[in-house]
Amino acid sequence: MDPYDYPRHWEADVVLSDGGTVHLRPITPDDAEKLLAFHGRLSERTRYFRYFGPYPRMPRRDVERFTTVDHADRVAFTALLGDDIVAVGRYDRLAGGGSAEVAFVVEDAHQGRGLGSILLEHLAAAARERGLSRFTAEVLAENGKMVRVFRDAGYSVSRAFEEGVLHLEFDIDPTEESVAVARAREQAAEARSVHNLLHPKSIAVIGASTDHTKIGHAVLANLLAGDFHGPVYPVNAEHRSVRGVRAYPSVLEIPDDVDLAVVAVPAASVDEVMDACLAKGVKALVVVTSGFGETGPGGLSAERRLAAEARAHGMRVVGPNALGVLNTDSSVRLNATLAPKLPARGRTGFFCQSGALGTAILAAAASRGLGLSTFVSAGNRADVSGNDLLQYWETDPATDVVLLYLESFGNPRKFARLARRLGRTKPIVAVKSGRHAVTPALAATSVPVDESSVQALFEQAGVIRVESLAQLFDTALLLAHQPLPAGPRVAVVGNSTAIGLLAADTALAQGLELAGDPVDVGAQAGPEAFAKAVQDALRNPDTDALVVVFVPPLAVPGAAFARALRDVAGTKPIVSTFLAVEGVPDELAVPGPGGAPGRGSVPSYPSPERAVLALARATRYARWRSAPQGRFVRPEGIDAPAAQELVESLRLDETGEQHVDDDTAVRLLACYGVELVPFRVVSSADEAVAAASELGYPVAMKATDERLRHRTDLVGVRLDLTGDDAVRTAYGMLAGMSERADVYVQRMAPKGISCVVGLQDDPSFGTLVSFGLSGVVSDLLGDRAYRAVPLTETDAKALVRAPKAAPLLAGYRGGESADLQALEDLVLRLAALAEDLPEVRELALEPVLASAAGAYVSSARVTLGPPPSRHDTGPRRLRSPGAPR
Repeated sequence: MDPYDYPRHWEADVVLSDGGTVHLRPITPDDAEKLLAFHGRLSERTRYFRYFGPYPRMPRRDVERFTTVDHADRVAFTALLGDDIVAVGRYDRLAGGGSAEVAFVVEDAHQGRGLGSILLEHLAAAARERGLSRFTAEVLAENGKMVRVFRDAGYSVSRAFEEGVLHLEFDIDPTEESVAVARAREQAAEARSVHNLLHPKSIAVIGASTDHTKIGHAVLANLLAGDFHGPVYPVNAEHRSVRGVRAYPSVLEIPDDVDLAVVAVPAASVDEVMDACLAKGVKALVVVTSGFGETGPGGLSAERRLAAEARAHGMRVVGPNALGVLNTDSSVRLNATLAPKLPARGRTGFFCQSGALGTAILAAAASRGLGLSTFVSAGNRADVSGNDLLQYWETDPATDVVLLYLESFGNPRKFARLARRLGRTKPIVAVKSGRHAVTPALAATSVPVDESSVQALFEQAGVIRVESLAQLFDTALLLAHQPLPAGPRVAVVGNSTAIGLLAADTALAQGLELAGDPVDVGAQAGPEAFAKAVQDALRNPDTDALVVVFVPPLAVPGAAFARALRDVAGTKPIVSTFLAVEGVPDELAVPGPGGAPGRGSVPSYPSPERAVLALARATRYARWRSAPQGRFVRPEGIDAPAAQELVESLRLDETGEQHVDDDTAVRLLACYGVELVPFRVVSSADEAVAAASELGYPVAMKATDERLRHRTDLVGVRLDLTGDDAVRTAYGMLAGMSERADVYVQRMAPKGISCVVGLQDDPSFGTLVSFGLSGVVSDLLGDRAYRAVPLTETDAKALVRAPKAAPLLAGYRGGESADLQALEDLVLRLAALAEDLPEVRELALEPVLASAAGAYVSSARVTLGPPPSRHDTGPRRLRSPGAPR
C-alpha cells in the first residue's frame, strides 16, 4: 500500500488532559527528520523504557522502517504540536491475523498529558477497521506510567511476567467500561480547555486602539473597567500606550507569558497575528474580528485555516465574529467582550452563537436581576462550541443553571449525550432559533436538523425548550432563585379574585393541579394578613409550589407587601406578579455574592400567565429529573452477527439507497426477534387458495402495490376471508388493480389498534425511533413521537405513551387495554437494530396491531444504504475546522 495513502478520517485534533491540543495523523516517510529530532529529545530513561536498551541514535534503516508503513498491517500515528512530533504510537500485526503488538512513546516534556491513552484509543479504532480484535504489549515492569495506560483504559487485560517484562493482552472491541473511561477523559479534557479560556492569568488585546470608535478600544476599556485580576497588555504598533497602559508593537515583544489573546484587527491581518501568537505560545484566542465565514467561501477558508493552525499549536479559539467571553468570579473578573459592563455575579452560565445578540442578552439579564457566572458568545463557532461549554459547566462549582441561545447544531448527537448527563444535576434552558434559516457562517459548520429531531433531542435530554428570549429569562429567574417543585400541585394566593382565577386557569391549562381554590385576602388586607395567607399556603402539605398575584392597594405601599412575602418564603418555589416589575426587585431579593439577587429571592413577572408558564416548565423538568434514568438494554434473542452478515451479503455500494425485498426484510427482522404475521406471495387464484389453507382461515389479502395497500378506504385490502370462494374473488379484484399479478395472503392477526413503528436516519442526529397510531388523522396532525438511539427502557415506555392518541391504547372510555409492554419490547428491538446496523436508513412496521394479546406486525418496509457518518462515535476528537460539531 502507498505509505502516503491513509484513511483521511484517521486524522484528528484532540484535546489533552491539561486542555491543550495536538494534531494526530498517521506517519509518512516525509516525517523522517521530525522523527529523528523527536528521538533526539527523548531522555535516556524514556528511550530505555521504549526500546528496552540505550538506543541513543536511530539508524537510517530504522528511520525508514518506522516511517514507511502500509496503514493496514503496520500502522503508526504521530502527535504533532506545531511542526514537532511529541508522541508516536504504532501497532504491527502478528502472525495469525487477529492480533497486533502495540507500543508508543511520549516526549518527556509532554508526559502526563494523556497522550498515551489518546494514542491507544486511535490505534484500537484503526485496528478494528483493519479486522484486528486483540492487542498485545511488552512493557518493562518498572515502567509504571505505561502499565497504567493499559490498566486504566477500561479493557480486560491479562498479564504474564517474565524476566522483568510484563506481557499484556486484551481485546480491543469497545466495552461499557472502556467507553465510560473515554467519555470521562473527554469531559475532563474539554472542561479543562474551557477553564483555561475563562481563567487566564494574563491577556493581550491585539489591535487595542486609541480610537474610541474601534472595537479594539472597547475590548481594552471593558477589560480595564471590569478590573481584571491579571496584567493586560495592549498591542499597538503605532502608540506607546493605550488608555494609559504601556503598549507593545507585537505580542512577541510582551516580556511575560500570555494566556489569552483577544484579536481585534481587520480580517486581512489575522494571519500575521496568528503567526505571532503561535510563536509566543498563547494558550487561547478570542477573535472578535468579523469578515470570515459570514462573508462567503473565501472568508470560510480563512476561518478554517485559523482554527486548524491554532489547534495544531495547542490553542483553542472562540469566534471569529464573537462578542467575547465573561467570567464574573471575584478572583478573575474577566470582561473580554464588547459589552460595556461586567454583569453581576450569579450562578447561571450563558452560551450564545450570535455576537450581535450577545450585548442585548447581557443587558436583559442585568435589567432582570439575573446574575451570571460565565458567558461565551462563540460567533462563527470555528472551534469552541456549545458542547465544550456543557462539558465545562458540568463540573463548574460556580454554575447551577445553564442557558443556551442556539441558532444551529454542529453535532446534535454529542449535544444530546452531554445535555442528558448535565441535565440530571443542572437545568438547561434553550432557545433554538434558525428554524427556517441560519447565517451563512453557521450553516457552513452545521447540519440540518428537522423540528421533530430537535423536539426529540430536547425531550429525551431533559432540556427545557422555550420559544423566545423573554421565556428564557422567565424560566431562568425561577430556576436560579427558587427550588424545584416537588410535584404539580399549585396554590394561588393574592388580593384579586380575577387575577387569581387567571393564574388558576393557566395552571390547569399547563397540566398543573390546584392545591385548593385560589385564596383572595381582599384589597383591604395589610402586609401581615397577606403574609399569613402565604405562610398558610406554604405550610399546606398539598402545596408543591405557590403563585402569588398582587395588585398594589392605594393605602399601603406595595414594597411593604413584597418584603412581607420575601420574609415568609421557605423551601417551596414561589413565583409572583409584584409591583409591575419584571425580574427581581430589591424588595423581593435576598442578597447574593457579588451584589446580585441570590437563592431565596422571589422572581416577579408582568402577568400571572408568564409566572405560571415558568413554573410549569420547571415542574416538567423536575419530573424528568426525578424519574428513573433507565438502563440501555438489549432484549434477548438478538443475533447481531447474522444480521451483519446478511447486510454484507447485499454488497451495498455508494450509489445510493435500495429497498430490500420481502424475504430479506423478514430475515433481517427475525435476527432481532421481530416476527411478521405469516404470509405468502401468490400469483394466481389457485395459489391464493392453497396459501390460505396452509396458513389457516381466516386470512387477509393485500395488493403488493403500497399505494393501494395503505389507502384509507382499504381498496387494496380484503379482511376476514373465511373460505376458498372468498379468496378467489378477492384475488381477482386485487390482481386487477395493478400491473402485477402478485398478491399477499396473510393469516389474520388478532384485532387491535393499528400503529406504526419506524426508524429514520437523521444525517446529523443519528437514527430516530418513531411511534404513532395509524390513520389519516394522525398523519394529518403529525401525531408521531420520536426518540433518539440508543434507547433506555424508560425511553421506550415514554415513546409508546407520547402521541396524543396514545390513550386509545390504554383502554380509553372502557376499551380493552393493549399490551403496552409488547410495544415497548418491539421499540427496543428496533433500537438495537439501528445501533448495530447503520446501513438501515429507513424502516417502517405498518400496521402493527396492538391488542391485549400482544403486538402483531403485519407489514415491513426496509431501506438500506451506505452508513452515514457518525460524528459522536469512535475515539476522542475535535471535529475538523468548518465541519459539524
